[in-house]
Amino acid sequence: MDKINEMFLQALKASLCNEKVDWDFEIQPQEWTELFQQAETHRILPMIYDAVYHCQAAKKVGDSFLEPFKRRALQQIKIQTMKTGAFLQLYQYLGEKGIKPLMVKGIICRELYPNPDYRSSGDEDMLIQPEMYEICHKELLEYGMVVVDLGQDIQKSYEVPYGKQGSPIYIELHKYLFPPESEAYGEFNQFFGDVHEQAIEILVQEVSISTMDYTSHFFYLICHAFKHFLHSGFGIRQVCDIVLFANEYGKEIDWIKILEQCRTIHAEKFTTALLQIGEKYLTFSPDKACFPPEWRNISVDETVLLEDLLSGGIYGSSNMSRKHSSNITLSAVQSEKKGDKFRYGVLRTGFPPIKYMETRFPYLKKFPFLLPVAWISRIVKYGKETGQGGENNAADSIKIGNRRIELMKQYGIIDNKKEFK
Repeated sequence: MDKINEMFLQALKASLCNEKVDWDFEIQPQEWTELFQQAETHRILPMIYDAVYHCQAAKKVGDSFLEPFKRRALQQIKIQTMKTGAFLQLYQYLGEKGIKPLMVKGIICRELYPNPDYRSSGDEDMLIQPEMYEICHKELLEYGMVVVDLGQDIQKSYEVPYGKQGSPIYIELHKYLFPPESEAYGEFNQFFGDVHEQAIEILVQEVSISTMDYTSHFFYLICHAFKHFLHSGFGIRQVCDIVLFANEYGKEIDWIKILEQCRTIHAEKFTTALLQIGEKYLTFSPDKACFPPEWRNISVDETVLLEDLLSGGIYGSSNMSRKHSSNITLSAVQSEKKGDKFRYGVLRTGFPPIKYMETRFPYLKKFPFLLPVAWISRIVKYGKETGQGGENNAADSIKIGNRRIELMKQYGIIDNKKEFK
C-alpha cells in the first residue's frame, strides 16, 4: 500500500474514533493535495480534514496551504447540516399526513458517526409500499417537491427522485429497494418483503424516524455495496457505514440469517472481506458486534477488495473508464445467473440488451423498437466522453472490467472456470 492510502486510512480511523492523528513526519505539499483529493473522491473530506489539521505535519505546511481544503470541508458540513434540517421538516410533514416511509442508509447511518454532518449524503432514500406511492407523491407535491426527471414514467419506475426549488433537499422515493427488472440483482428484493411489518423507530435530533429492523437494514447495506460492486465498484464510506452499524447494533443482528442470505446471492466472501477491512484498518470490533465463529471461519484475502474500492472512489466513479467498465462486469454476472456458457463479447459492451438499456433510456419501456436509436445515442455519448481526454478510453474500460471480473471469481461471485472476453 502506498503512503497516501496509508495516511488516508489512518486519518479515517481516527475520525471514526473522534480522534486526531499525531503525524510528525515530513509530508510534502503534493502529498497533502493527494490525500485531500482522495478524501473528496470518497466524499469524506470533512472527516479527513478534521482528523489531520492539528497534527505537527500539518502545522509545518502552514495554514495558507490548508485554507482551501478547510474552506471546502466547512462548506460541505454546512450544506449537509442544511440538508438534514430540511429533510427532518419534510419527514415530520409526511408524518402529520399519516405517511411514515422507512428511511434507509443516509440519515440512519450518519447518526452512527461522531460528527454526523461530516459524513455527507447526496440524497435521502425513502421506502414505501408500492400501493402507497400515489398518496405519498401527492403529499410531496403539496409540500413543494417536484419530480427531478420530468421524462420519467413515475408509475413504472421502482424509484423516483424529488427535489425542491431553493432547498438543498433531495430524496429518492423507493417502491422497491432494487430495480425488479435487473437480471443481476433484482432478486435481492425477495429478502425485504416484510420490512414494513418489522419496522423500528430511532430518534434523529428528537424526530422519530421509521426504518428497517437491524438485521434487514444491515443486510441491505451489504446488498447495496454488493450492487455497486457488480457495477463499477464502491468507496470506503460504505465500508464505514457497515462497520459502524455492526459495532452499534451487532447484538441485535441475526448473523446466521445474514450468512444464509449472503450465501444465497454468493456474497459471503465479499462480506467477509468488507468486515476484515473494517477490523484491520477501521474500527470493526468482532467482540463488540457479537461476530460468530461461523463467519470468522471464512477464509478470504481482503487486500484485493481494499485496493479496488480505494481506487474506485464513491460508487466506483473515480473516472469514466472505470464507470464504463460496469458494462463488462454486469454482463458477466448476468451471464452467470442465466447459466450462459458463451464467452462475453466486446460487441455486447457496445450493444447491451434492452433490459440494461431501459435503465438509461426509460422511453424503451414504452417504445422497445427504438432500441437501435438508443444504442446510437449511447455510442455517441461515449465517444464524446472519450474525446474529452482524461482517464477515459475503451481499452482502459476493458482492462478494468477484466480485472474486476477476476476479483469476482476470487470471491465466488462468478464461476472461476468461466471465460469472459
